[in-house]
Amino acid sequence: MAGDSPSALPVQLVEQPRLQKLKEMFISKFGSAPKFYARAPGRVNLIGEHIDYCGYAVLPMAIEQDILIAVEPVQTQVVQLANTNASYLDFSTSVNNIQINKTKPQWHNYFLCGLKGIQEHFGLNNPTGMNCLLDGTIPPSSGLSSSSALVCCAGLVTLRANGKTLSKVELAEICTKSERYIGTEGGGMDQSISFLAEEGTAKLIEFSPLRATDVRLPSGATFVIANSCVEMNKAATSHYNIRVMECRLATKLLSKSKGLEWRKMLRLYDVQTKLGVSLEEMLTIVEEVLHPEPYSTEEICKCLGISLEELHSQILSQNMQDVPTFKLYQRAKHVYSEAARVLEFQKICSEAPANALQLLGELMKQSHISCREMYECSCPELDRLVDICLQFGAIGSRLTGAGWGGCTVSMVPTDKLNTFLKNVKKAYYQMDGQRLAVENNSLFATKPGRGALVFVEA
Repeated sequence: MAGDSPSALPVQLVEQPRLQKLKEMFISKFGSAPKFYARAPGRVNLIGEHIDYCGYAVLPMAIEQDILIAVEPVQTQVVQLANTNASYLDFSTSVNNIQINKTKPQWHNYFLCGLKGIQEHFGLNNPTGMNCLLDGTIPPSSGLSSSSALVCCAGLVTLRANGKTLSKVELAEICTKSERYIGTEGGGMDQSISFLAEEGTAKLIEFSPLRATDVRLPSGATFVIANSCVEMNKAATSHYNIRVMECRLATKLLSKSKGLEWRKMLRLYDVQTKLGVSLEEMLTIVEEVLHPEPYSTEEICKCLGISLEELHSQILSQNMQDVPTFKLYQRAKHVYSEAARVLEFQKICSEAPANALQLLGELMKQSHISCREMYECSCPELDRLVDICLQFGAIGSRLTGAGWGGCTVSMVPTDKLNTFLKNVKKAYYQMDGQRLAVENNSLFATKPGRGALVFVEA
């Protein structure tokens, strides 16, 4: 059940080479053995991009790649963090004085987000110190949620080390909030699937209240992830937070035009709910109310009947003060149409018509076009990769994750999988020396994996 707390599995380390190796490295690093291990998976979003923070349901699945942390609670009130990857430097800090530097999204800051979230939730005065060794298999800055998996894993580690329990839903909600310490205004999809995922099924994840419904993917197709090898870090760039703000401003203008209490409205979902209309009707309202040309801050003030000073102090966040124009029509159009595609995708999966694969593929293609043209979160390499995947037999292909780099996800007929992998490898990776170096971890078939859990040595 999704409401339960993450399970603790007793394991024989000899049967788990990765855990065994992590234990040995831990002992050589800290001079003692870990007491438990926590794991949180990355995820791939099949459809529903940039709509979770607008209040709409998304359709991700957990992948096998994950963050794994070996942990030993200690008497001193110090957290010592080390990473099996030598390019990530060791870090230690007092557990009573957690400082998260927003200007530098370094790996240890994501751990501190999860730690701080649990400490604050329980009001822990004397939290347990810990020695932690981390091992990650999710390619960083690839749009497969390596940072959120790290926040979730750290939350789980802190919870267990301090002898507390929470349900998966509570954990997901705390980790969603605490990731904002690093400056990313995420919507909660990544943390939710990391905790709520179950093997063999994707999930429709809905918000307020948070809930997850199984989505059985059609047989006869395999989902393939391909990394564009263009790195994108949400916390280090402003694209992501500008989109969040554009959706918020669109919400306010749509609300005002319909006589709603626009000052209280924050998400595009709230406008639809308050008006009690369908997503299709919302698209018509967007056409009537908003214009495709970018809005200047002056025009936004005029539409809302407020001063520039009020816009800057009440609505725009600190890092948005210098943005001169905002595209509201395009962003709202993407969100409402993408939200409709998610529901359609779920419906096709549950009804399983004979042409299900073609219908799902079409939705994935439409999603990519909308991400590229309306949300402008693609990049030339992602567009090229989507084209190559479609050319070599994918039924549908789209960017996944925040975009501006990172990965594509493609739906490929299982009987064509091997030729597909061979051809894409050749066309995208082997033609480029730099990509060739990372091709082994860049292109892989995946199936729905399970959510976060704790391992203890049997």
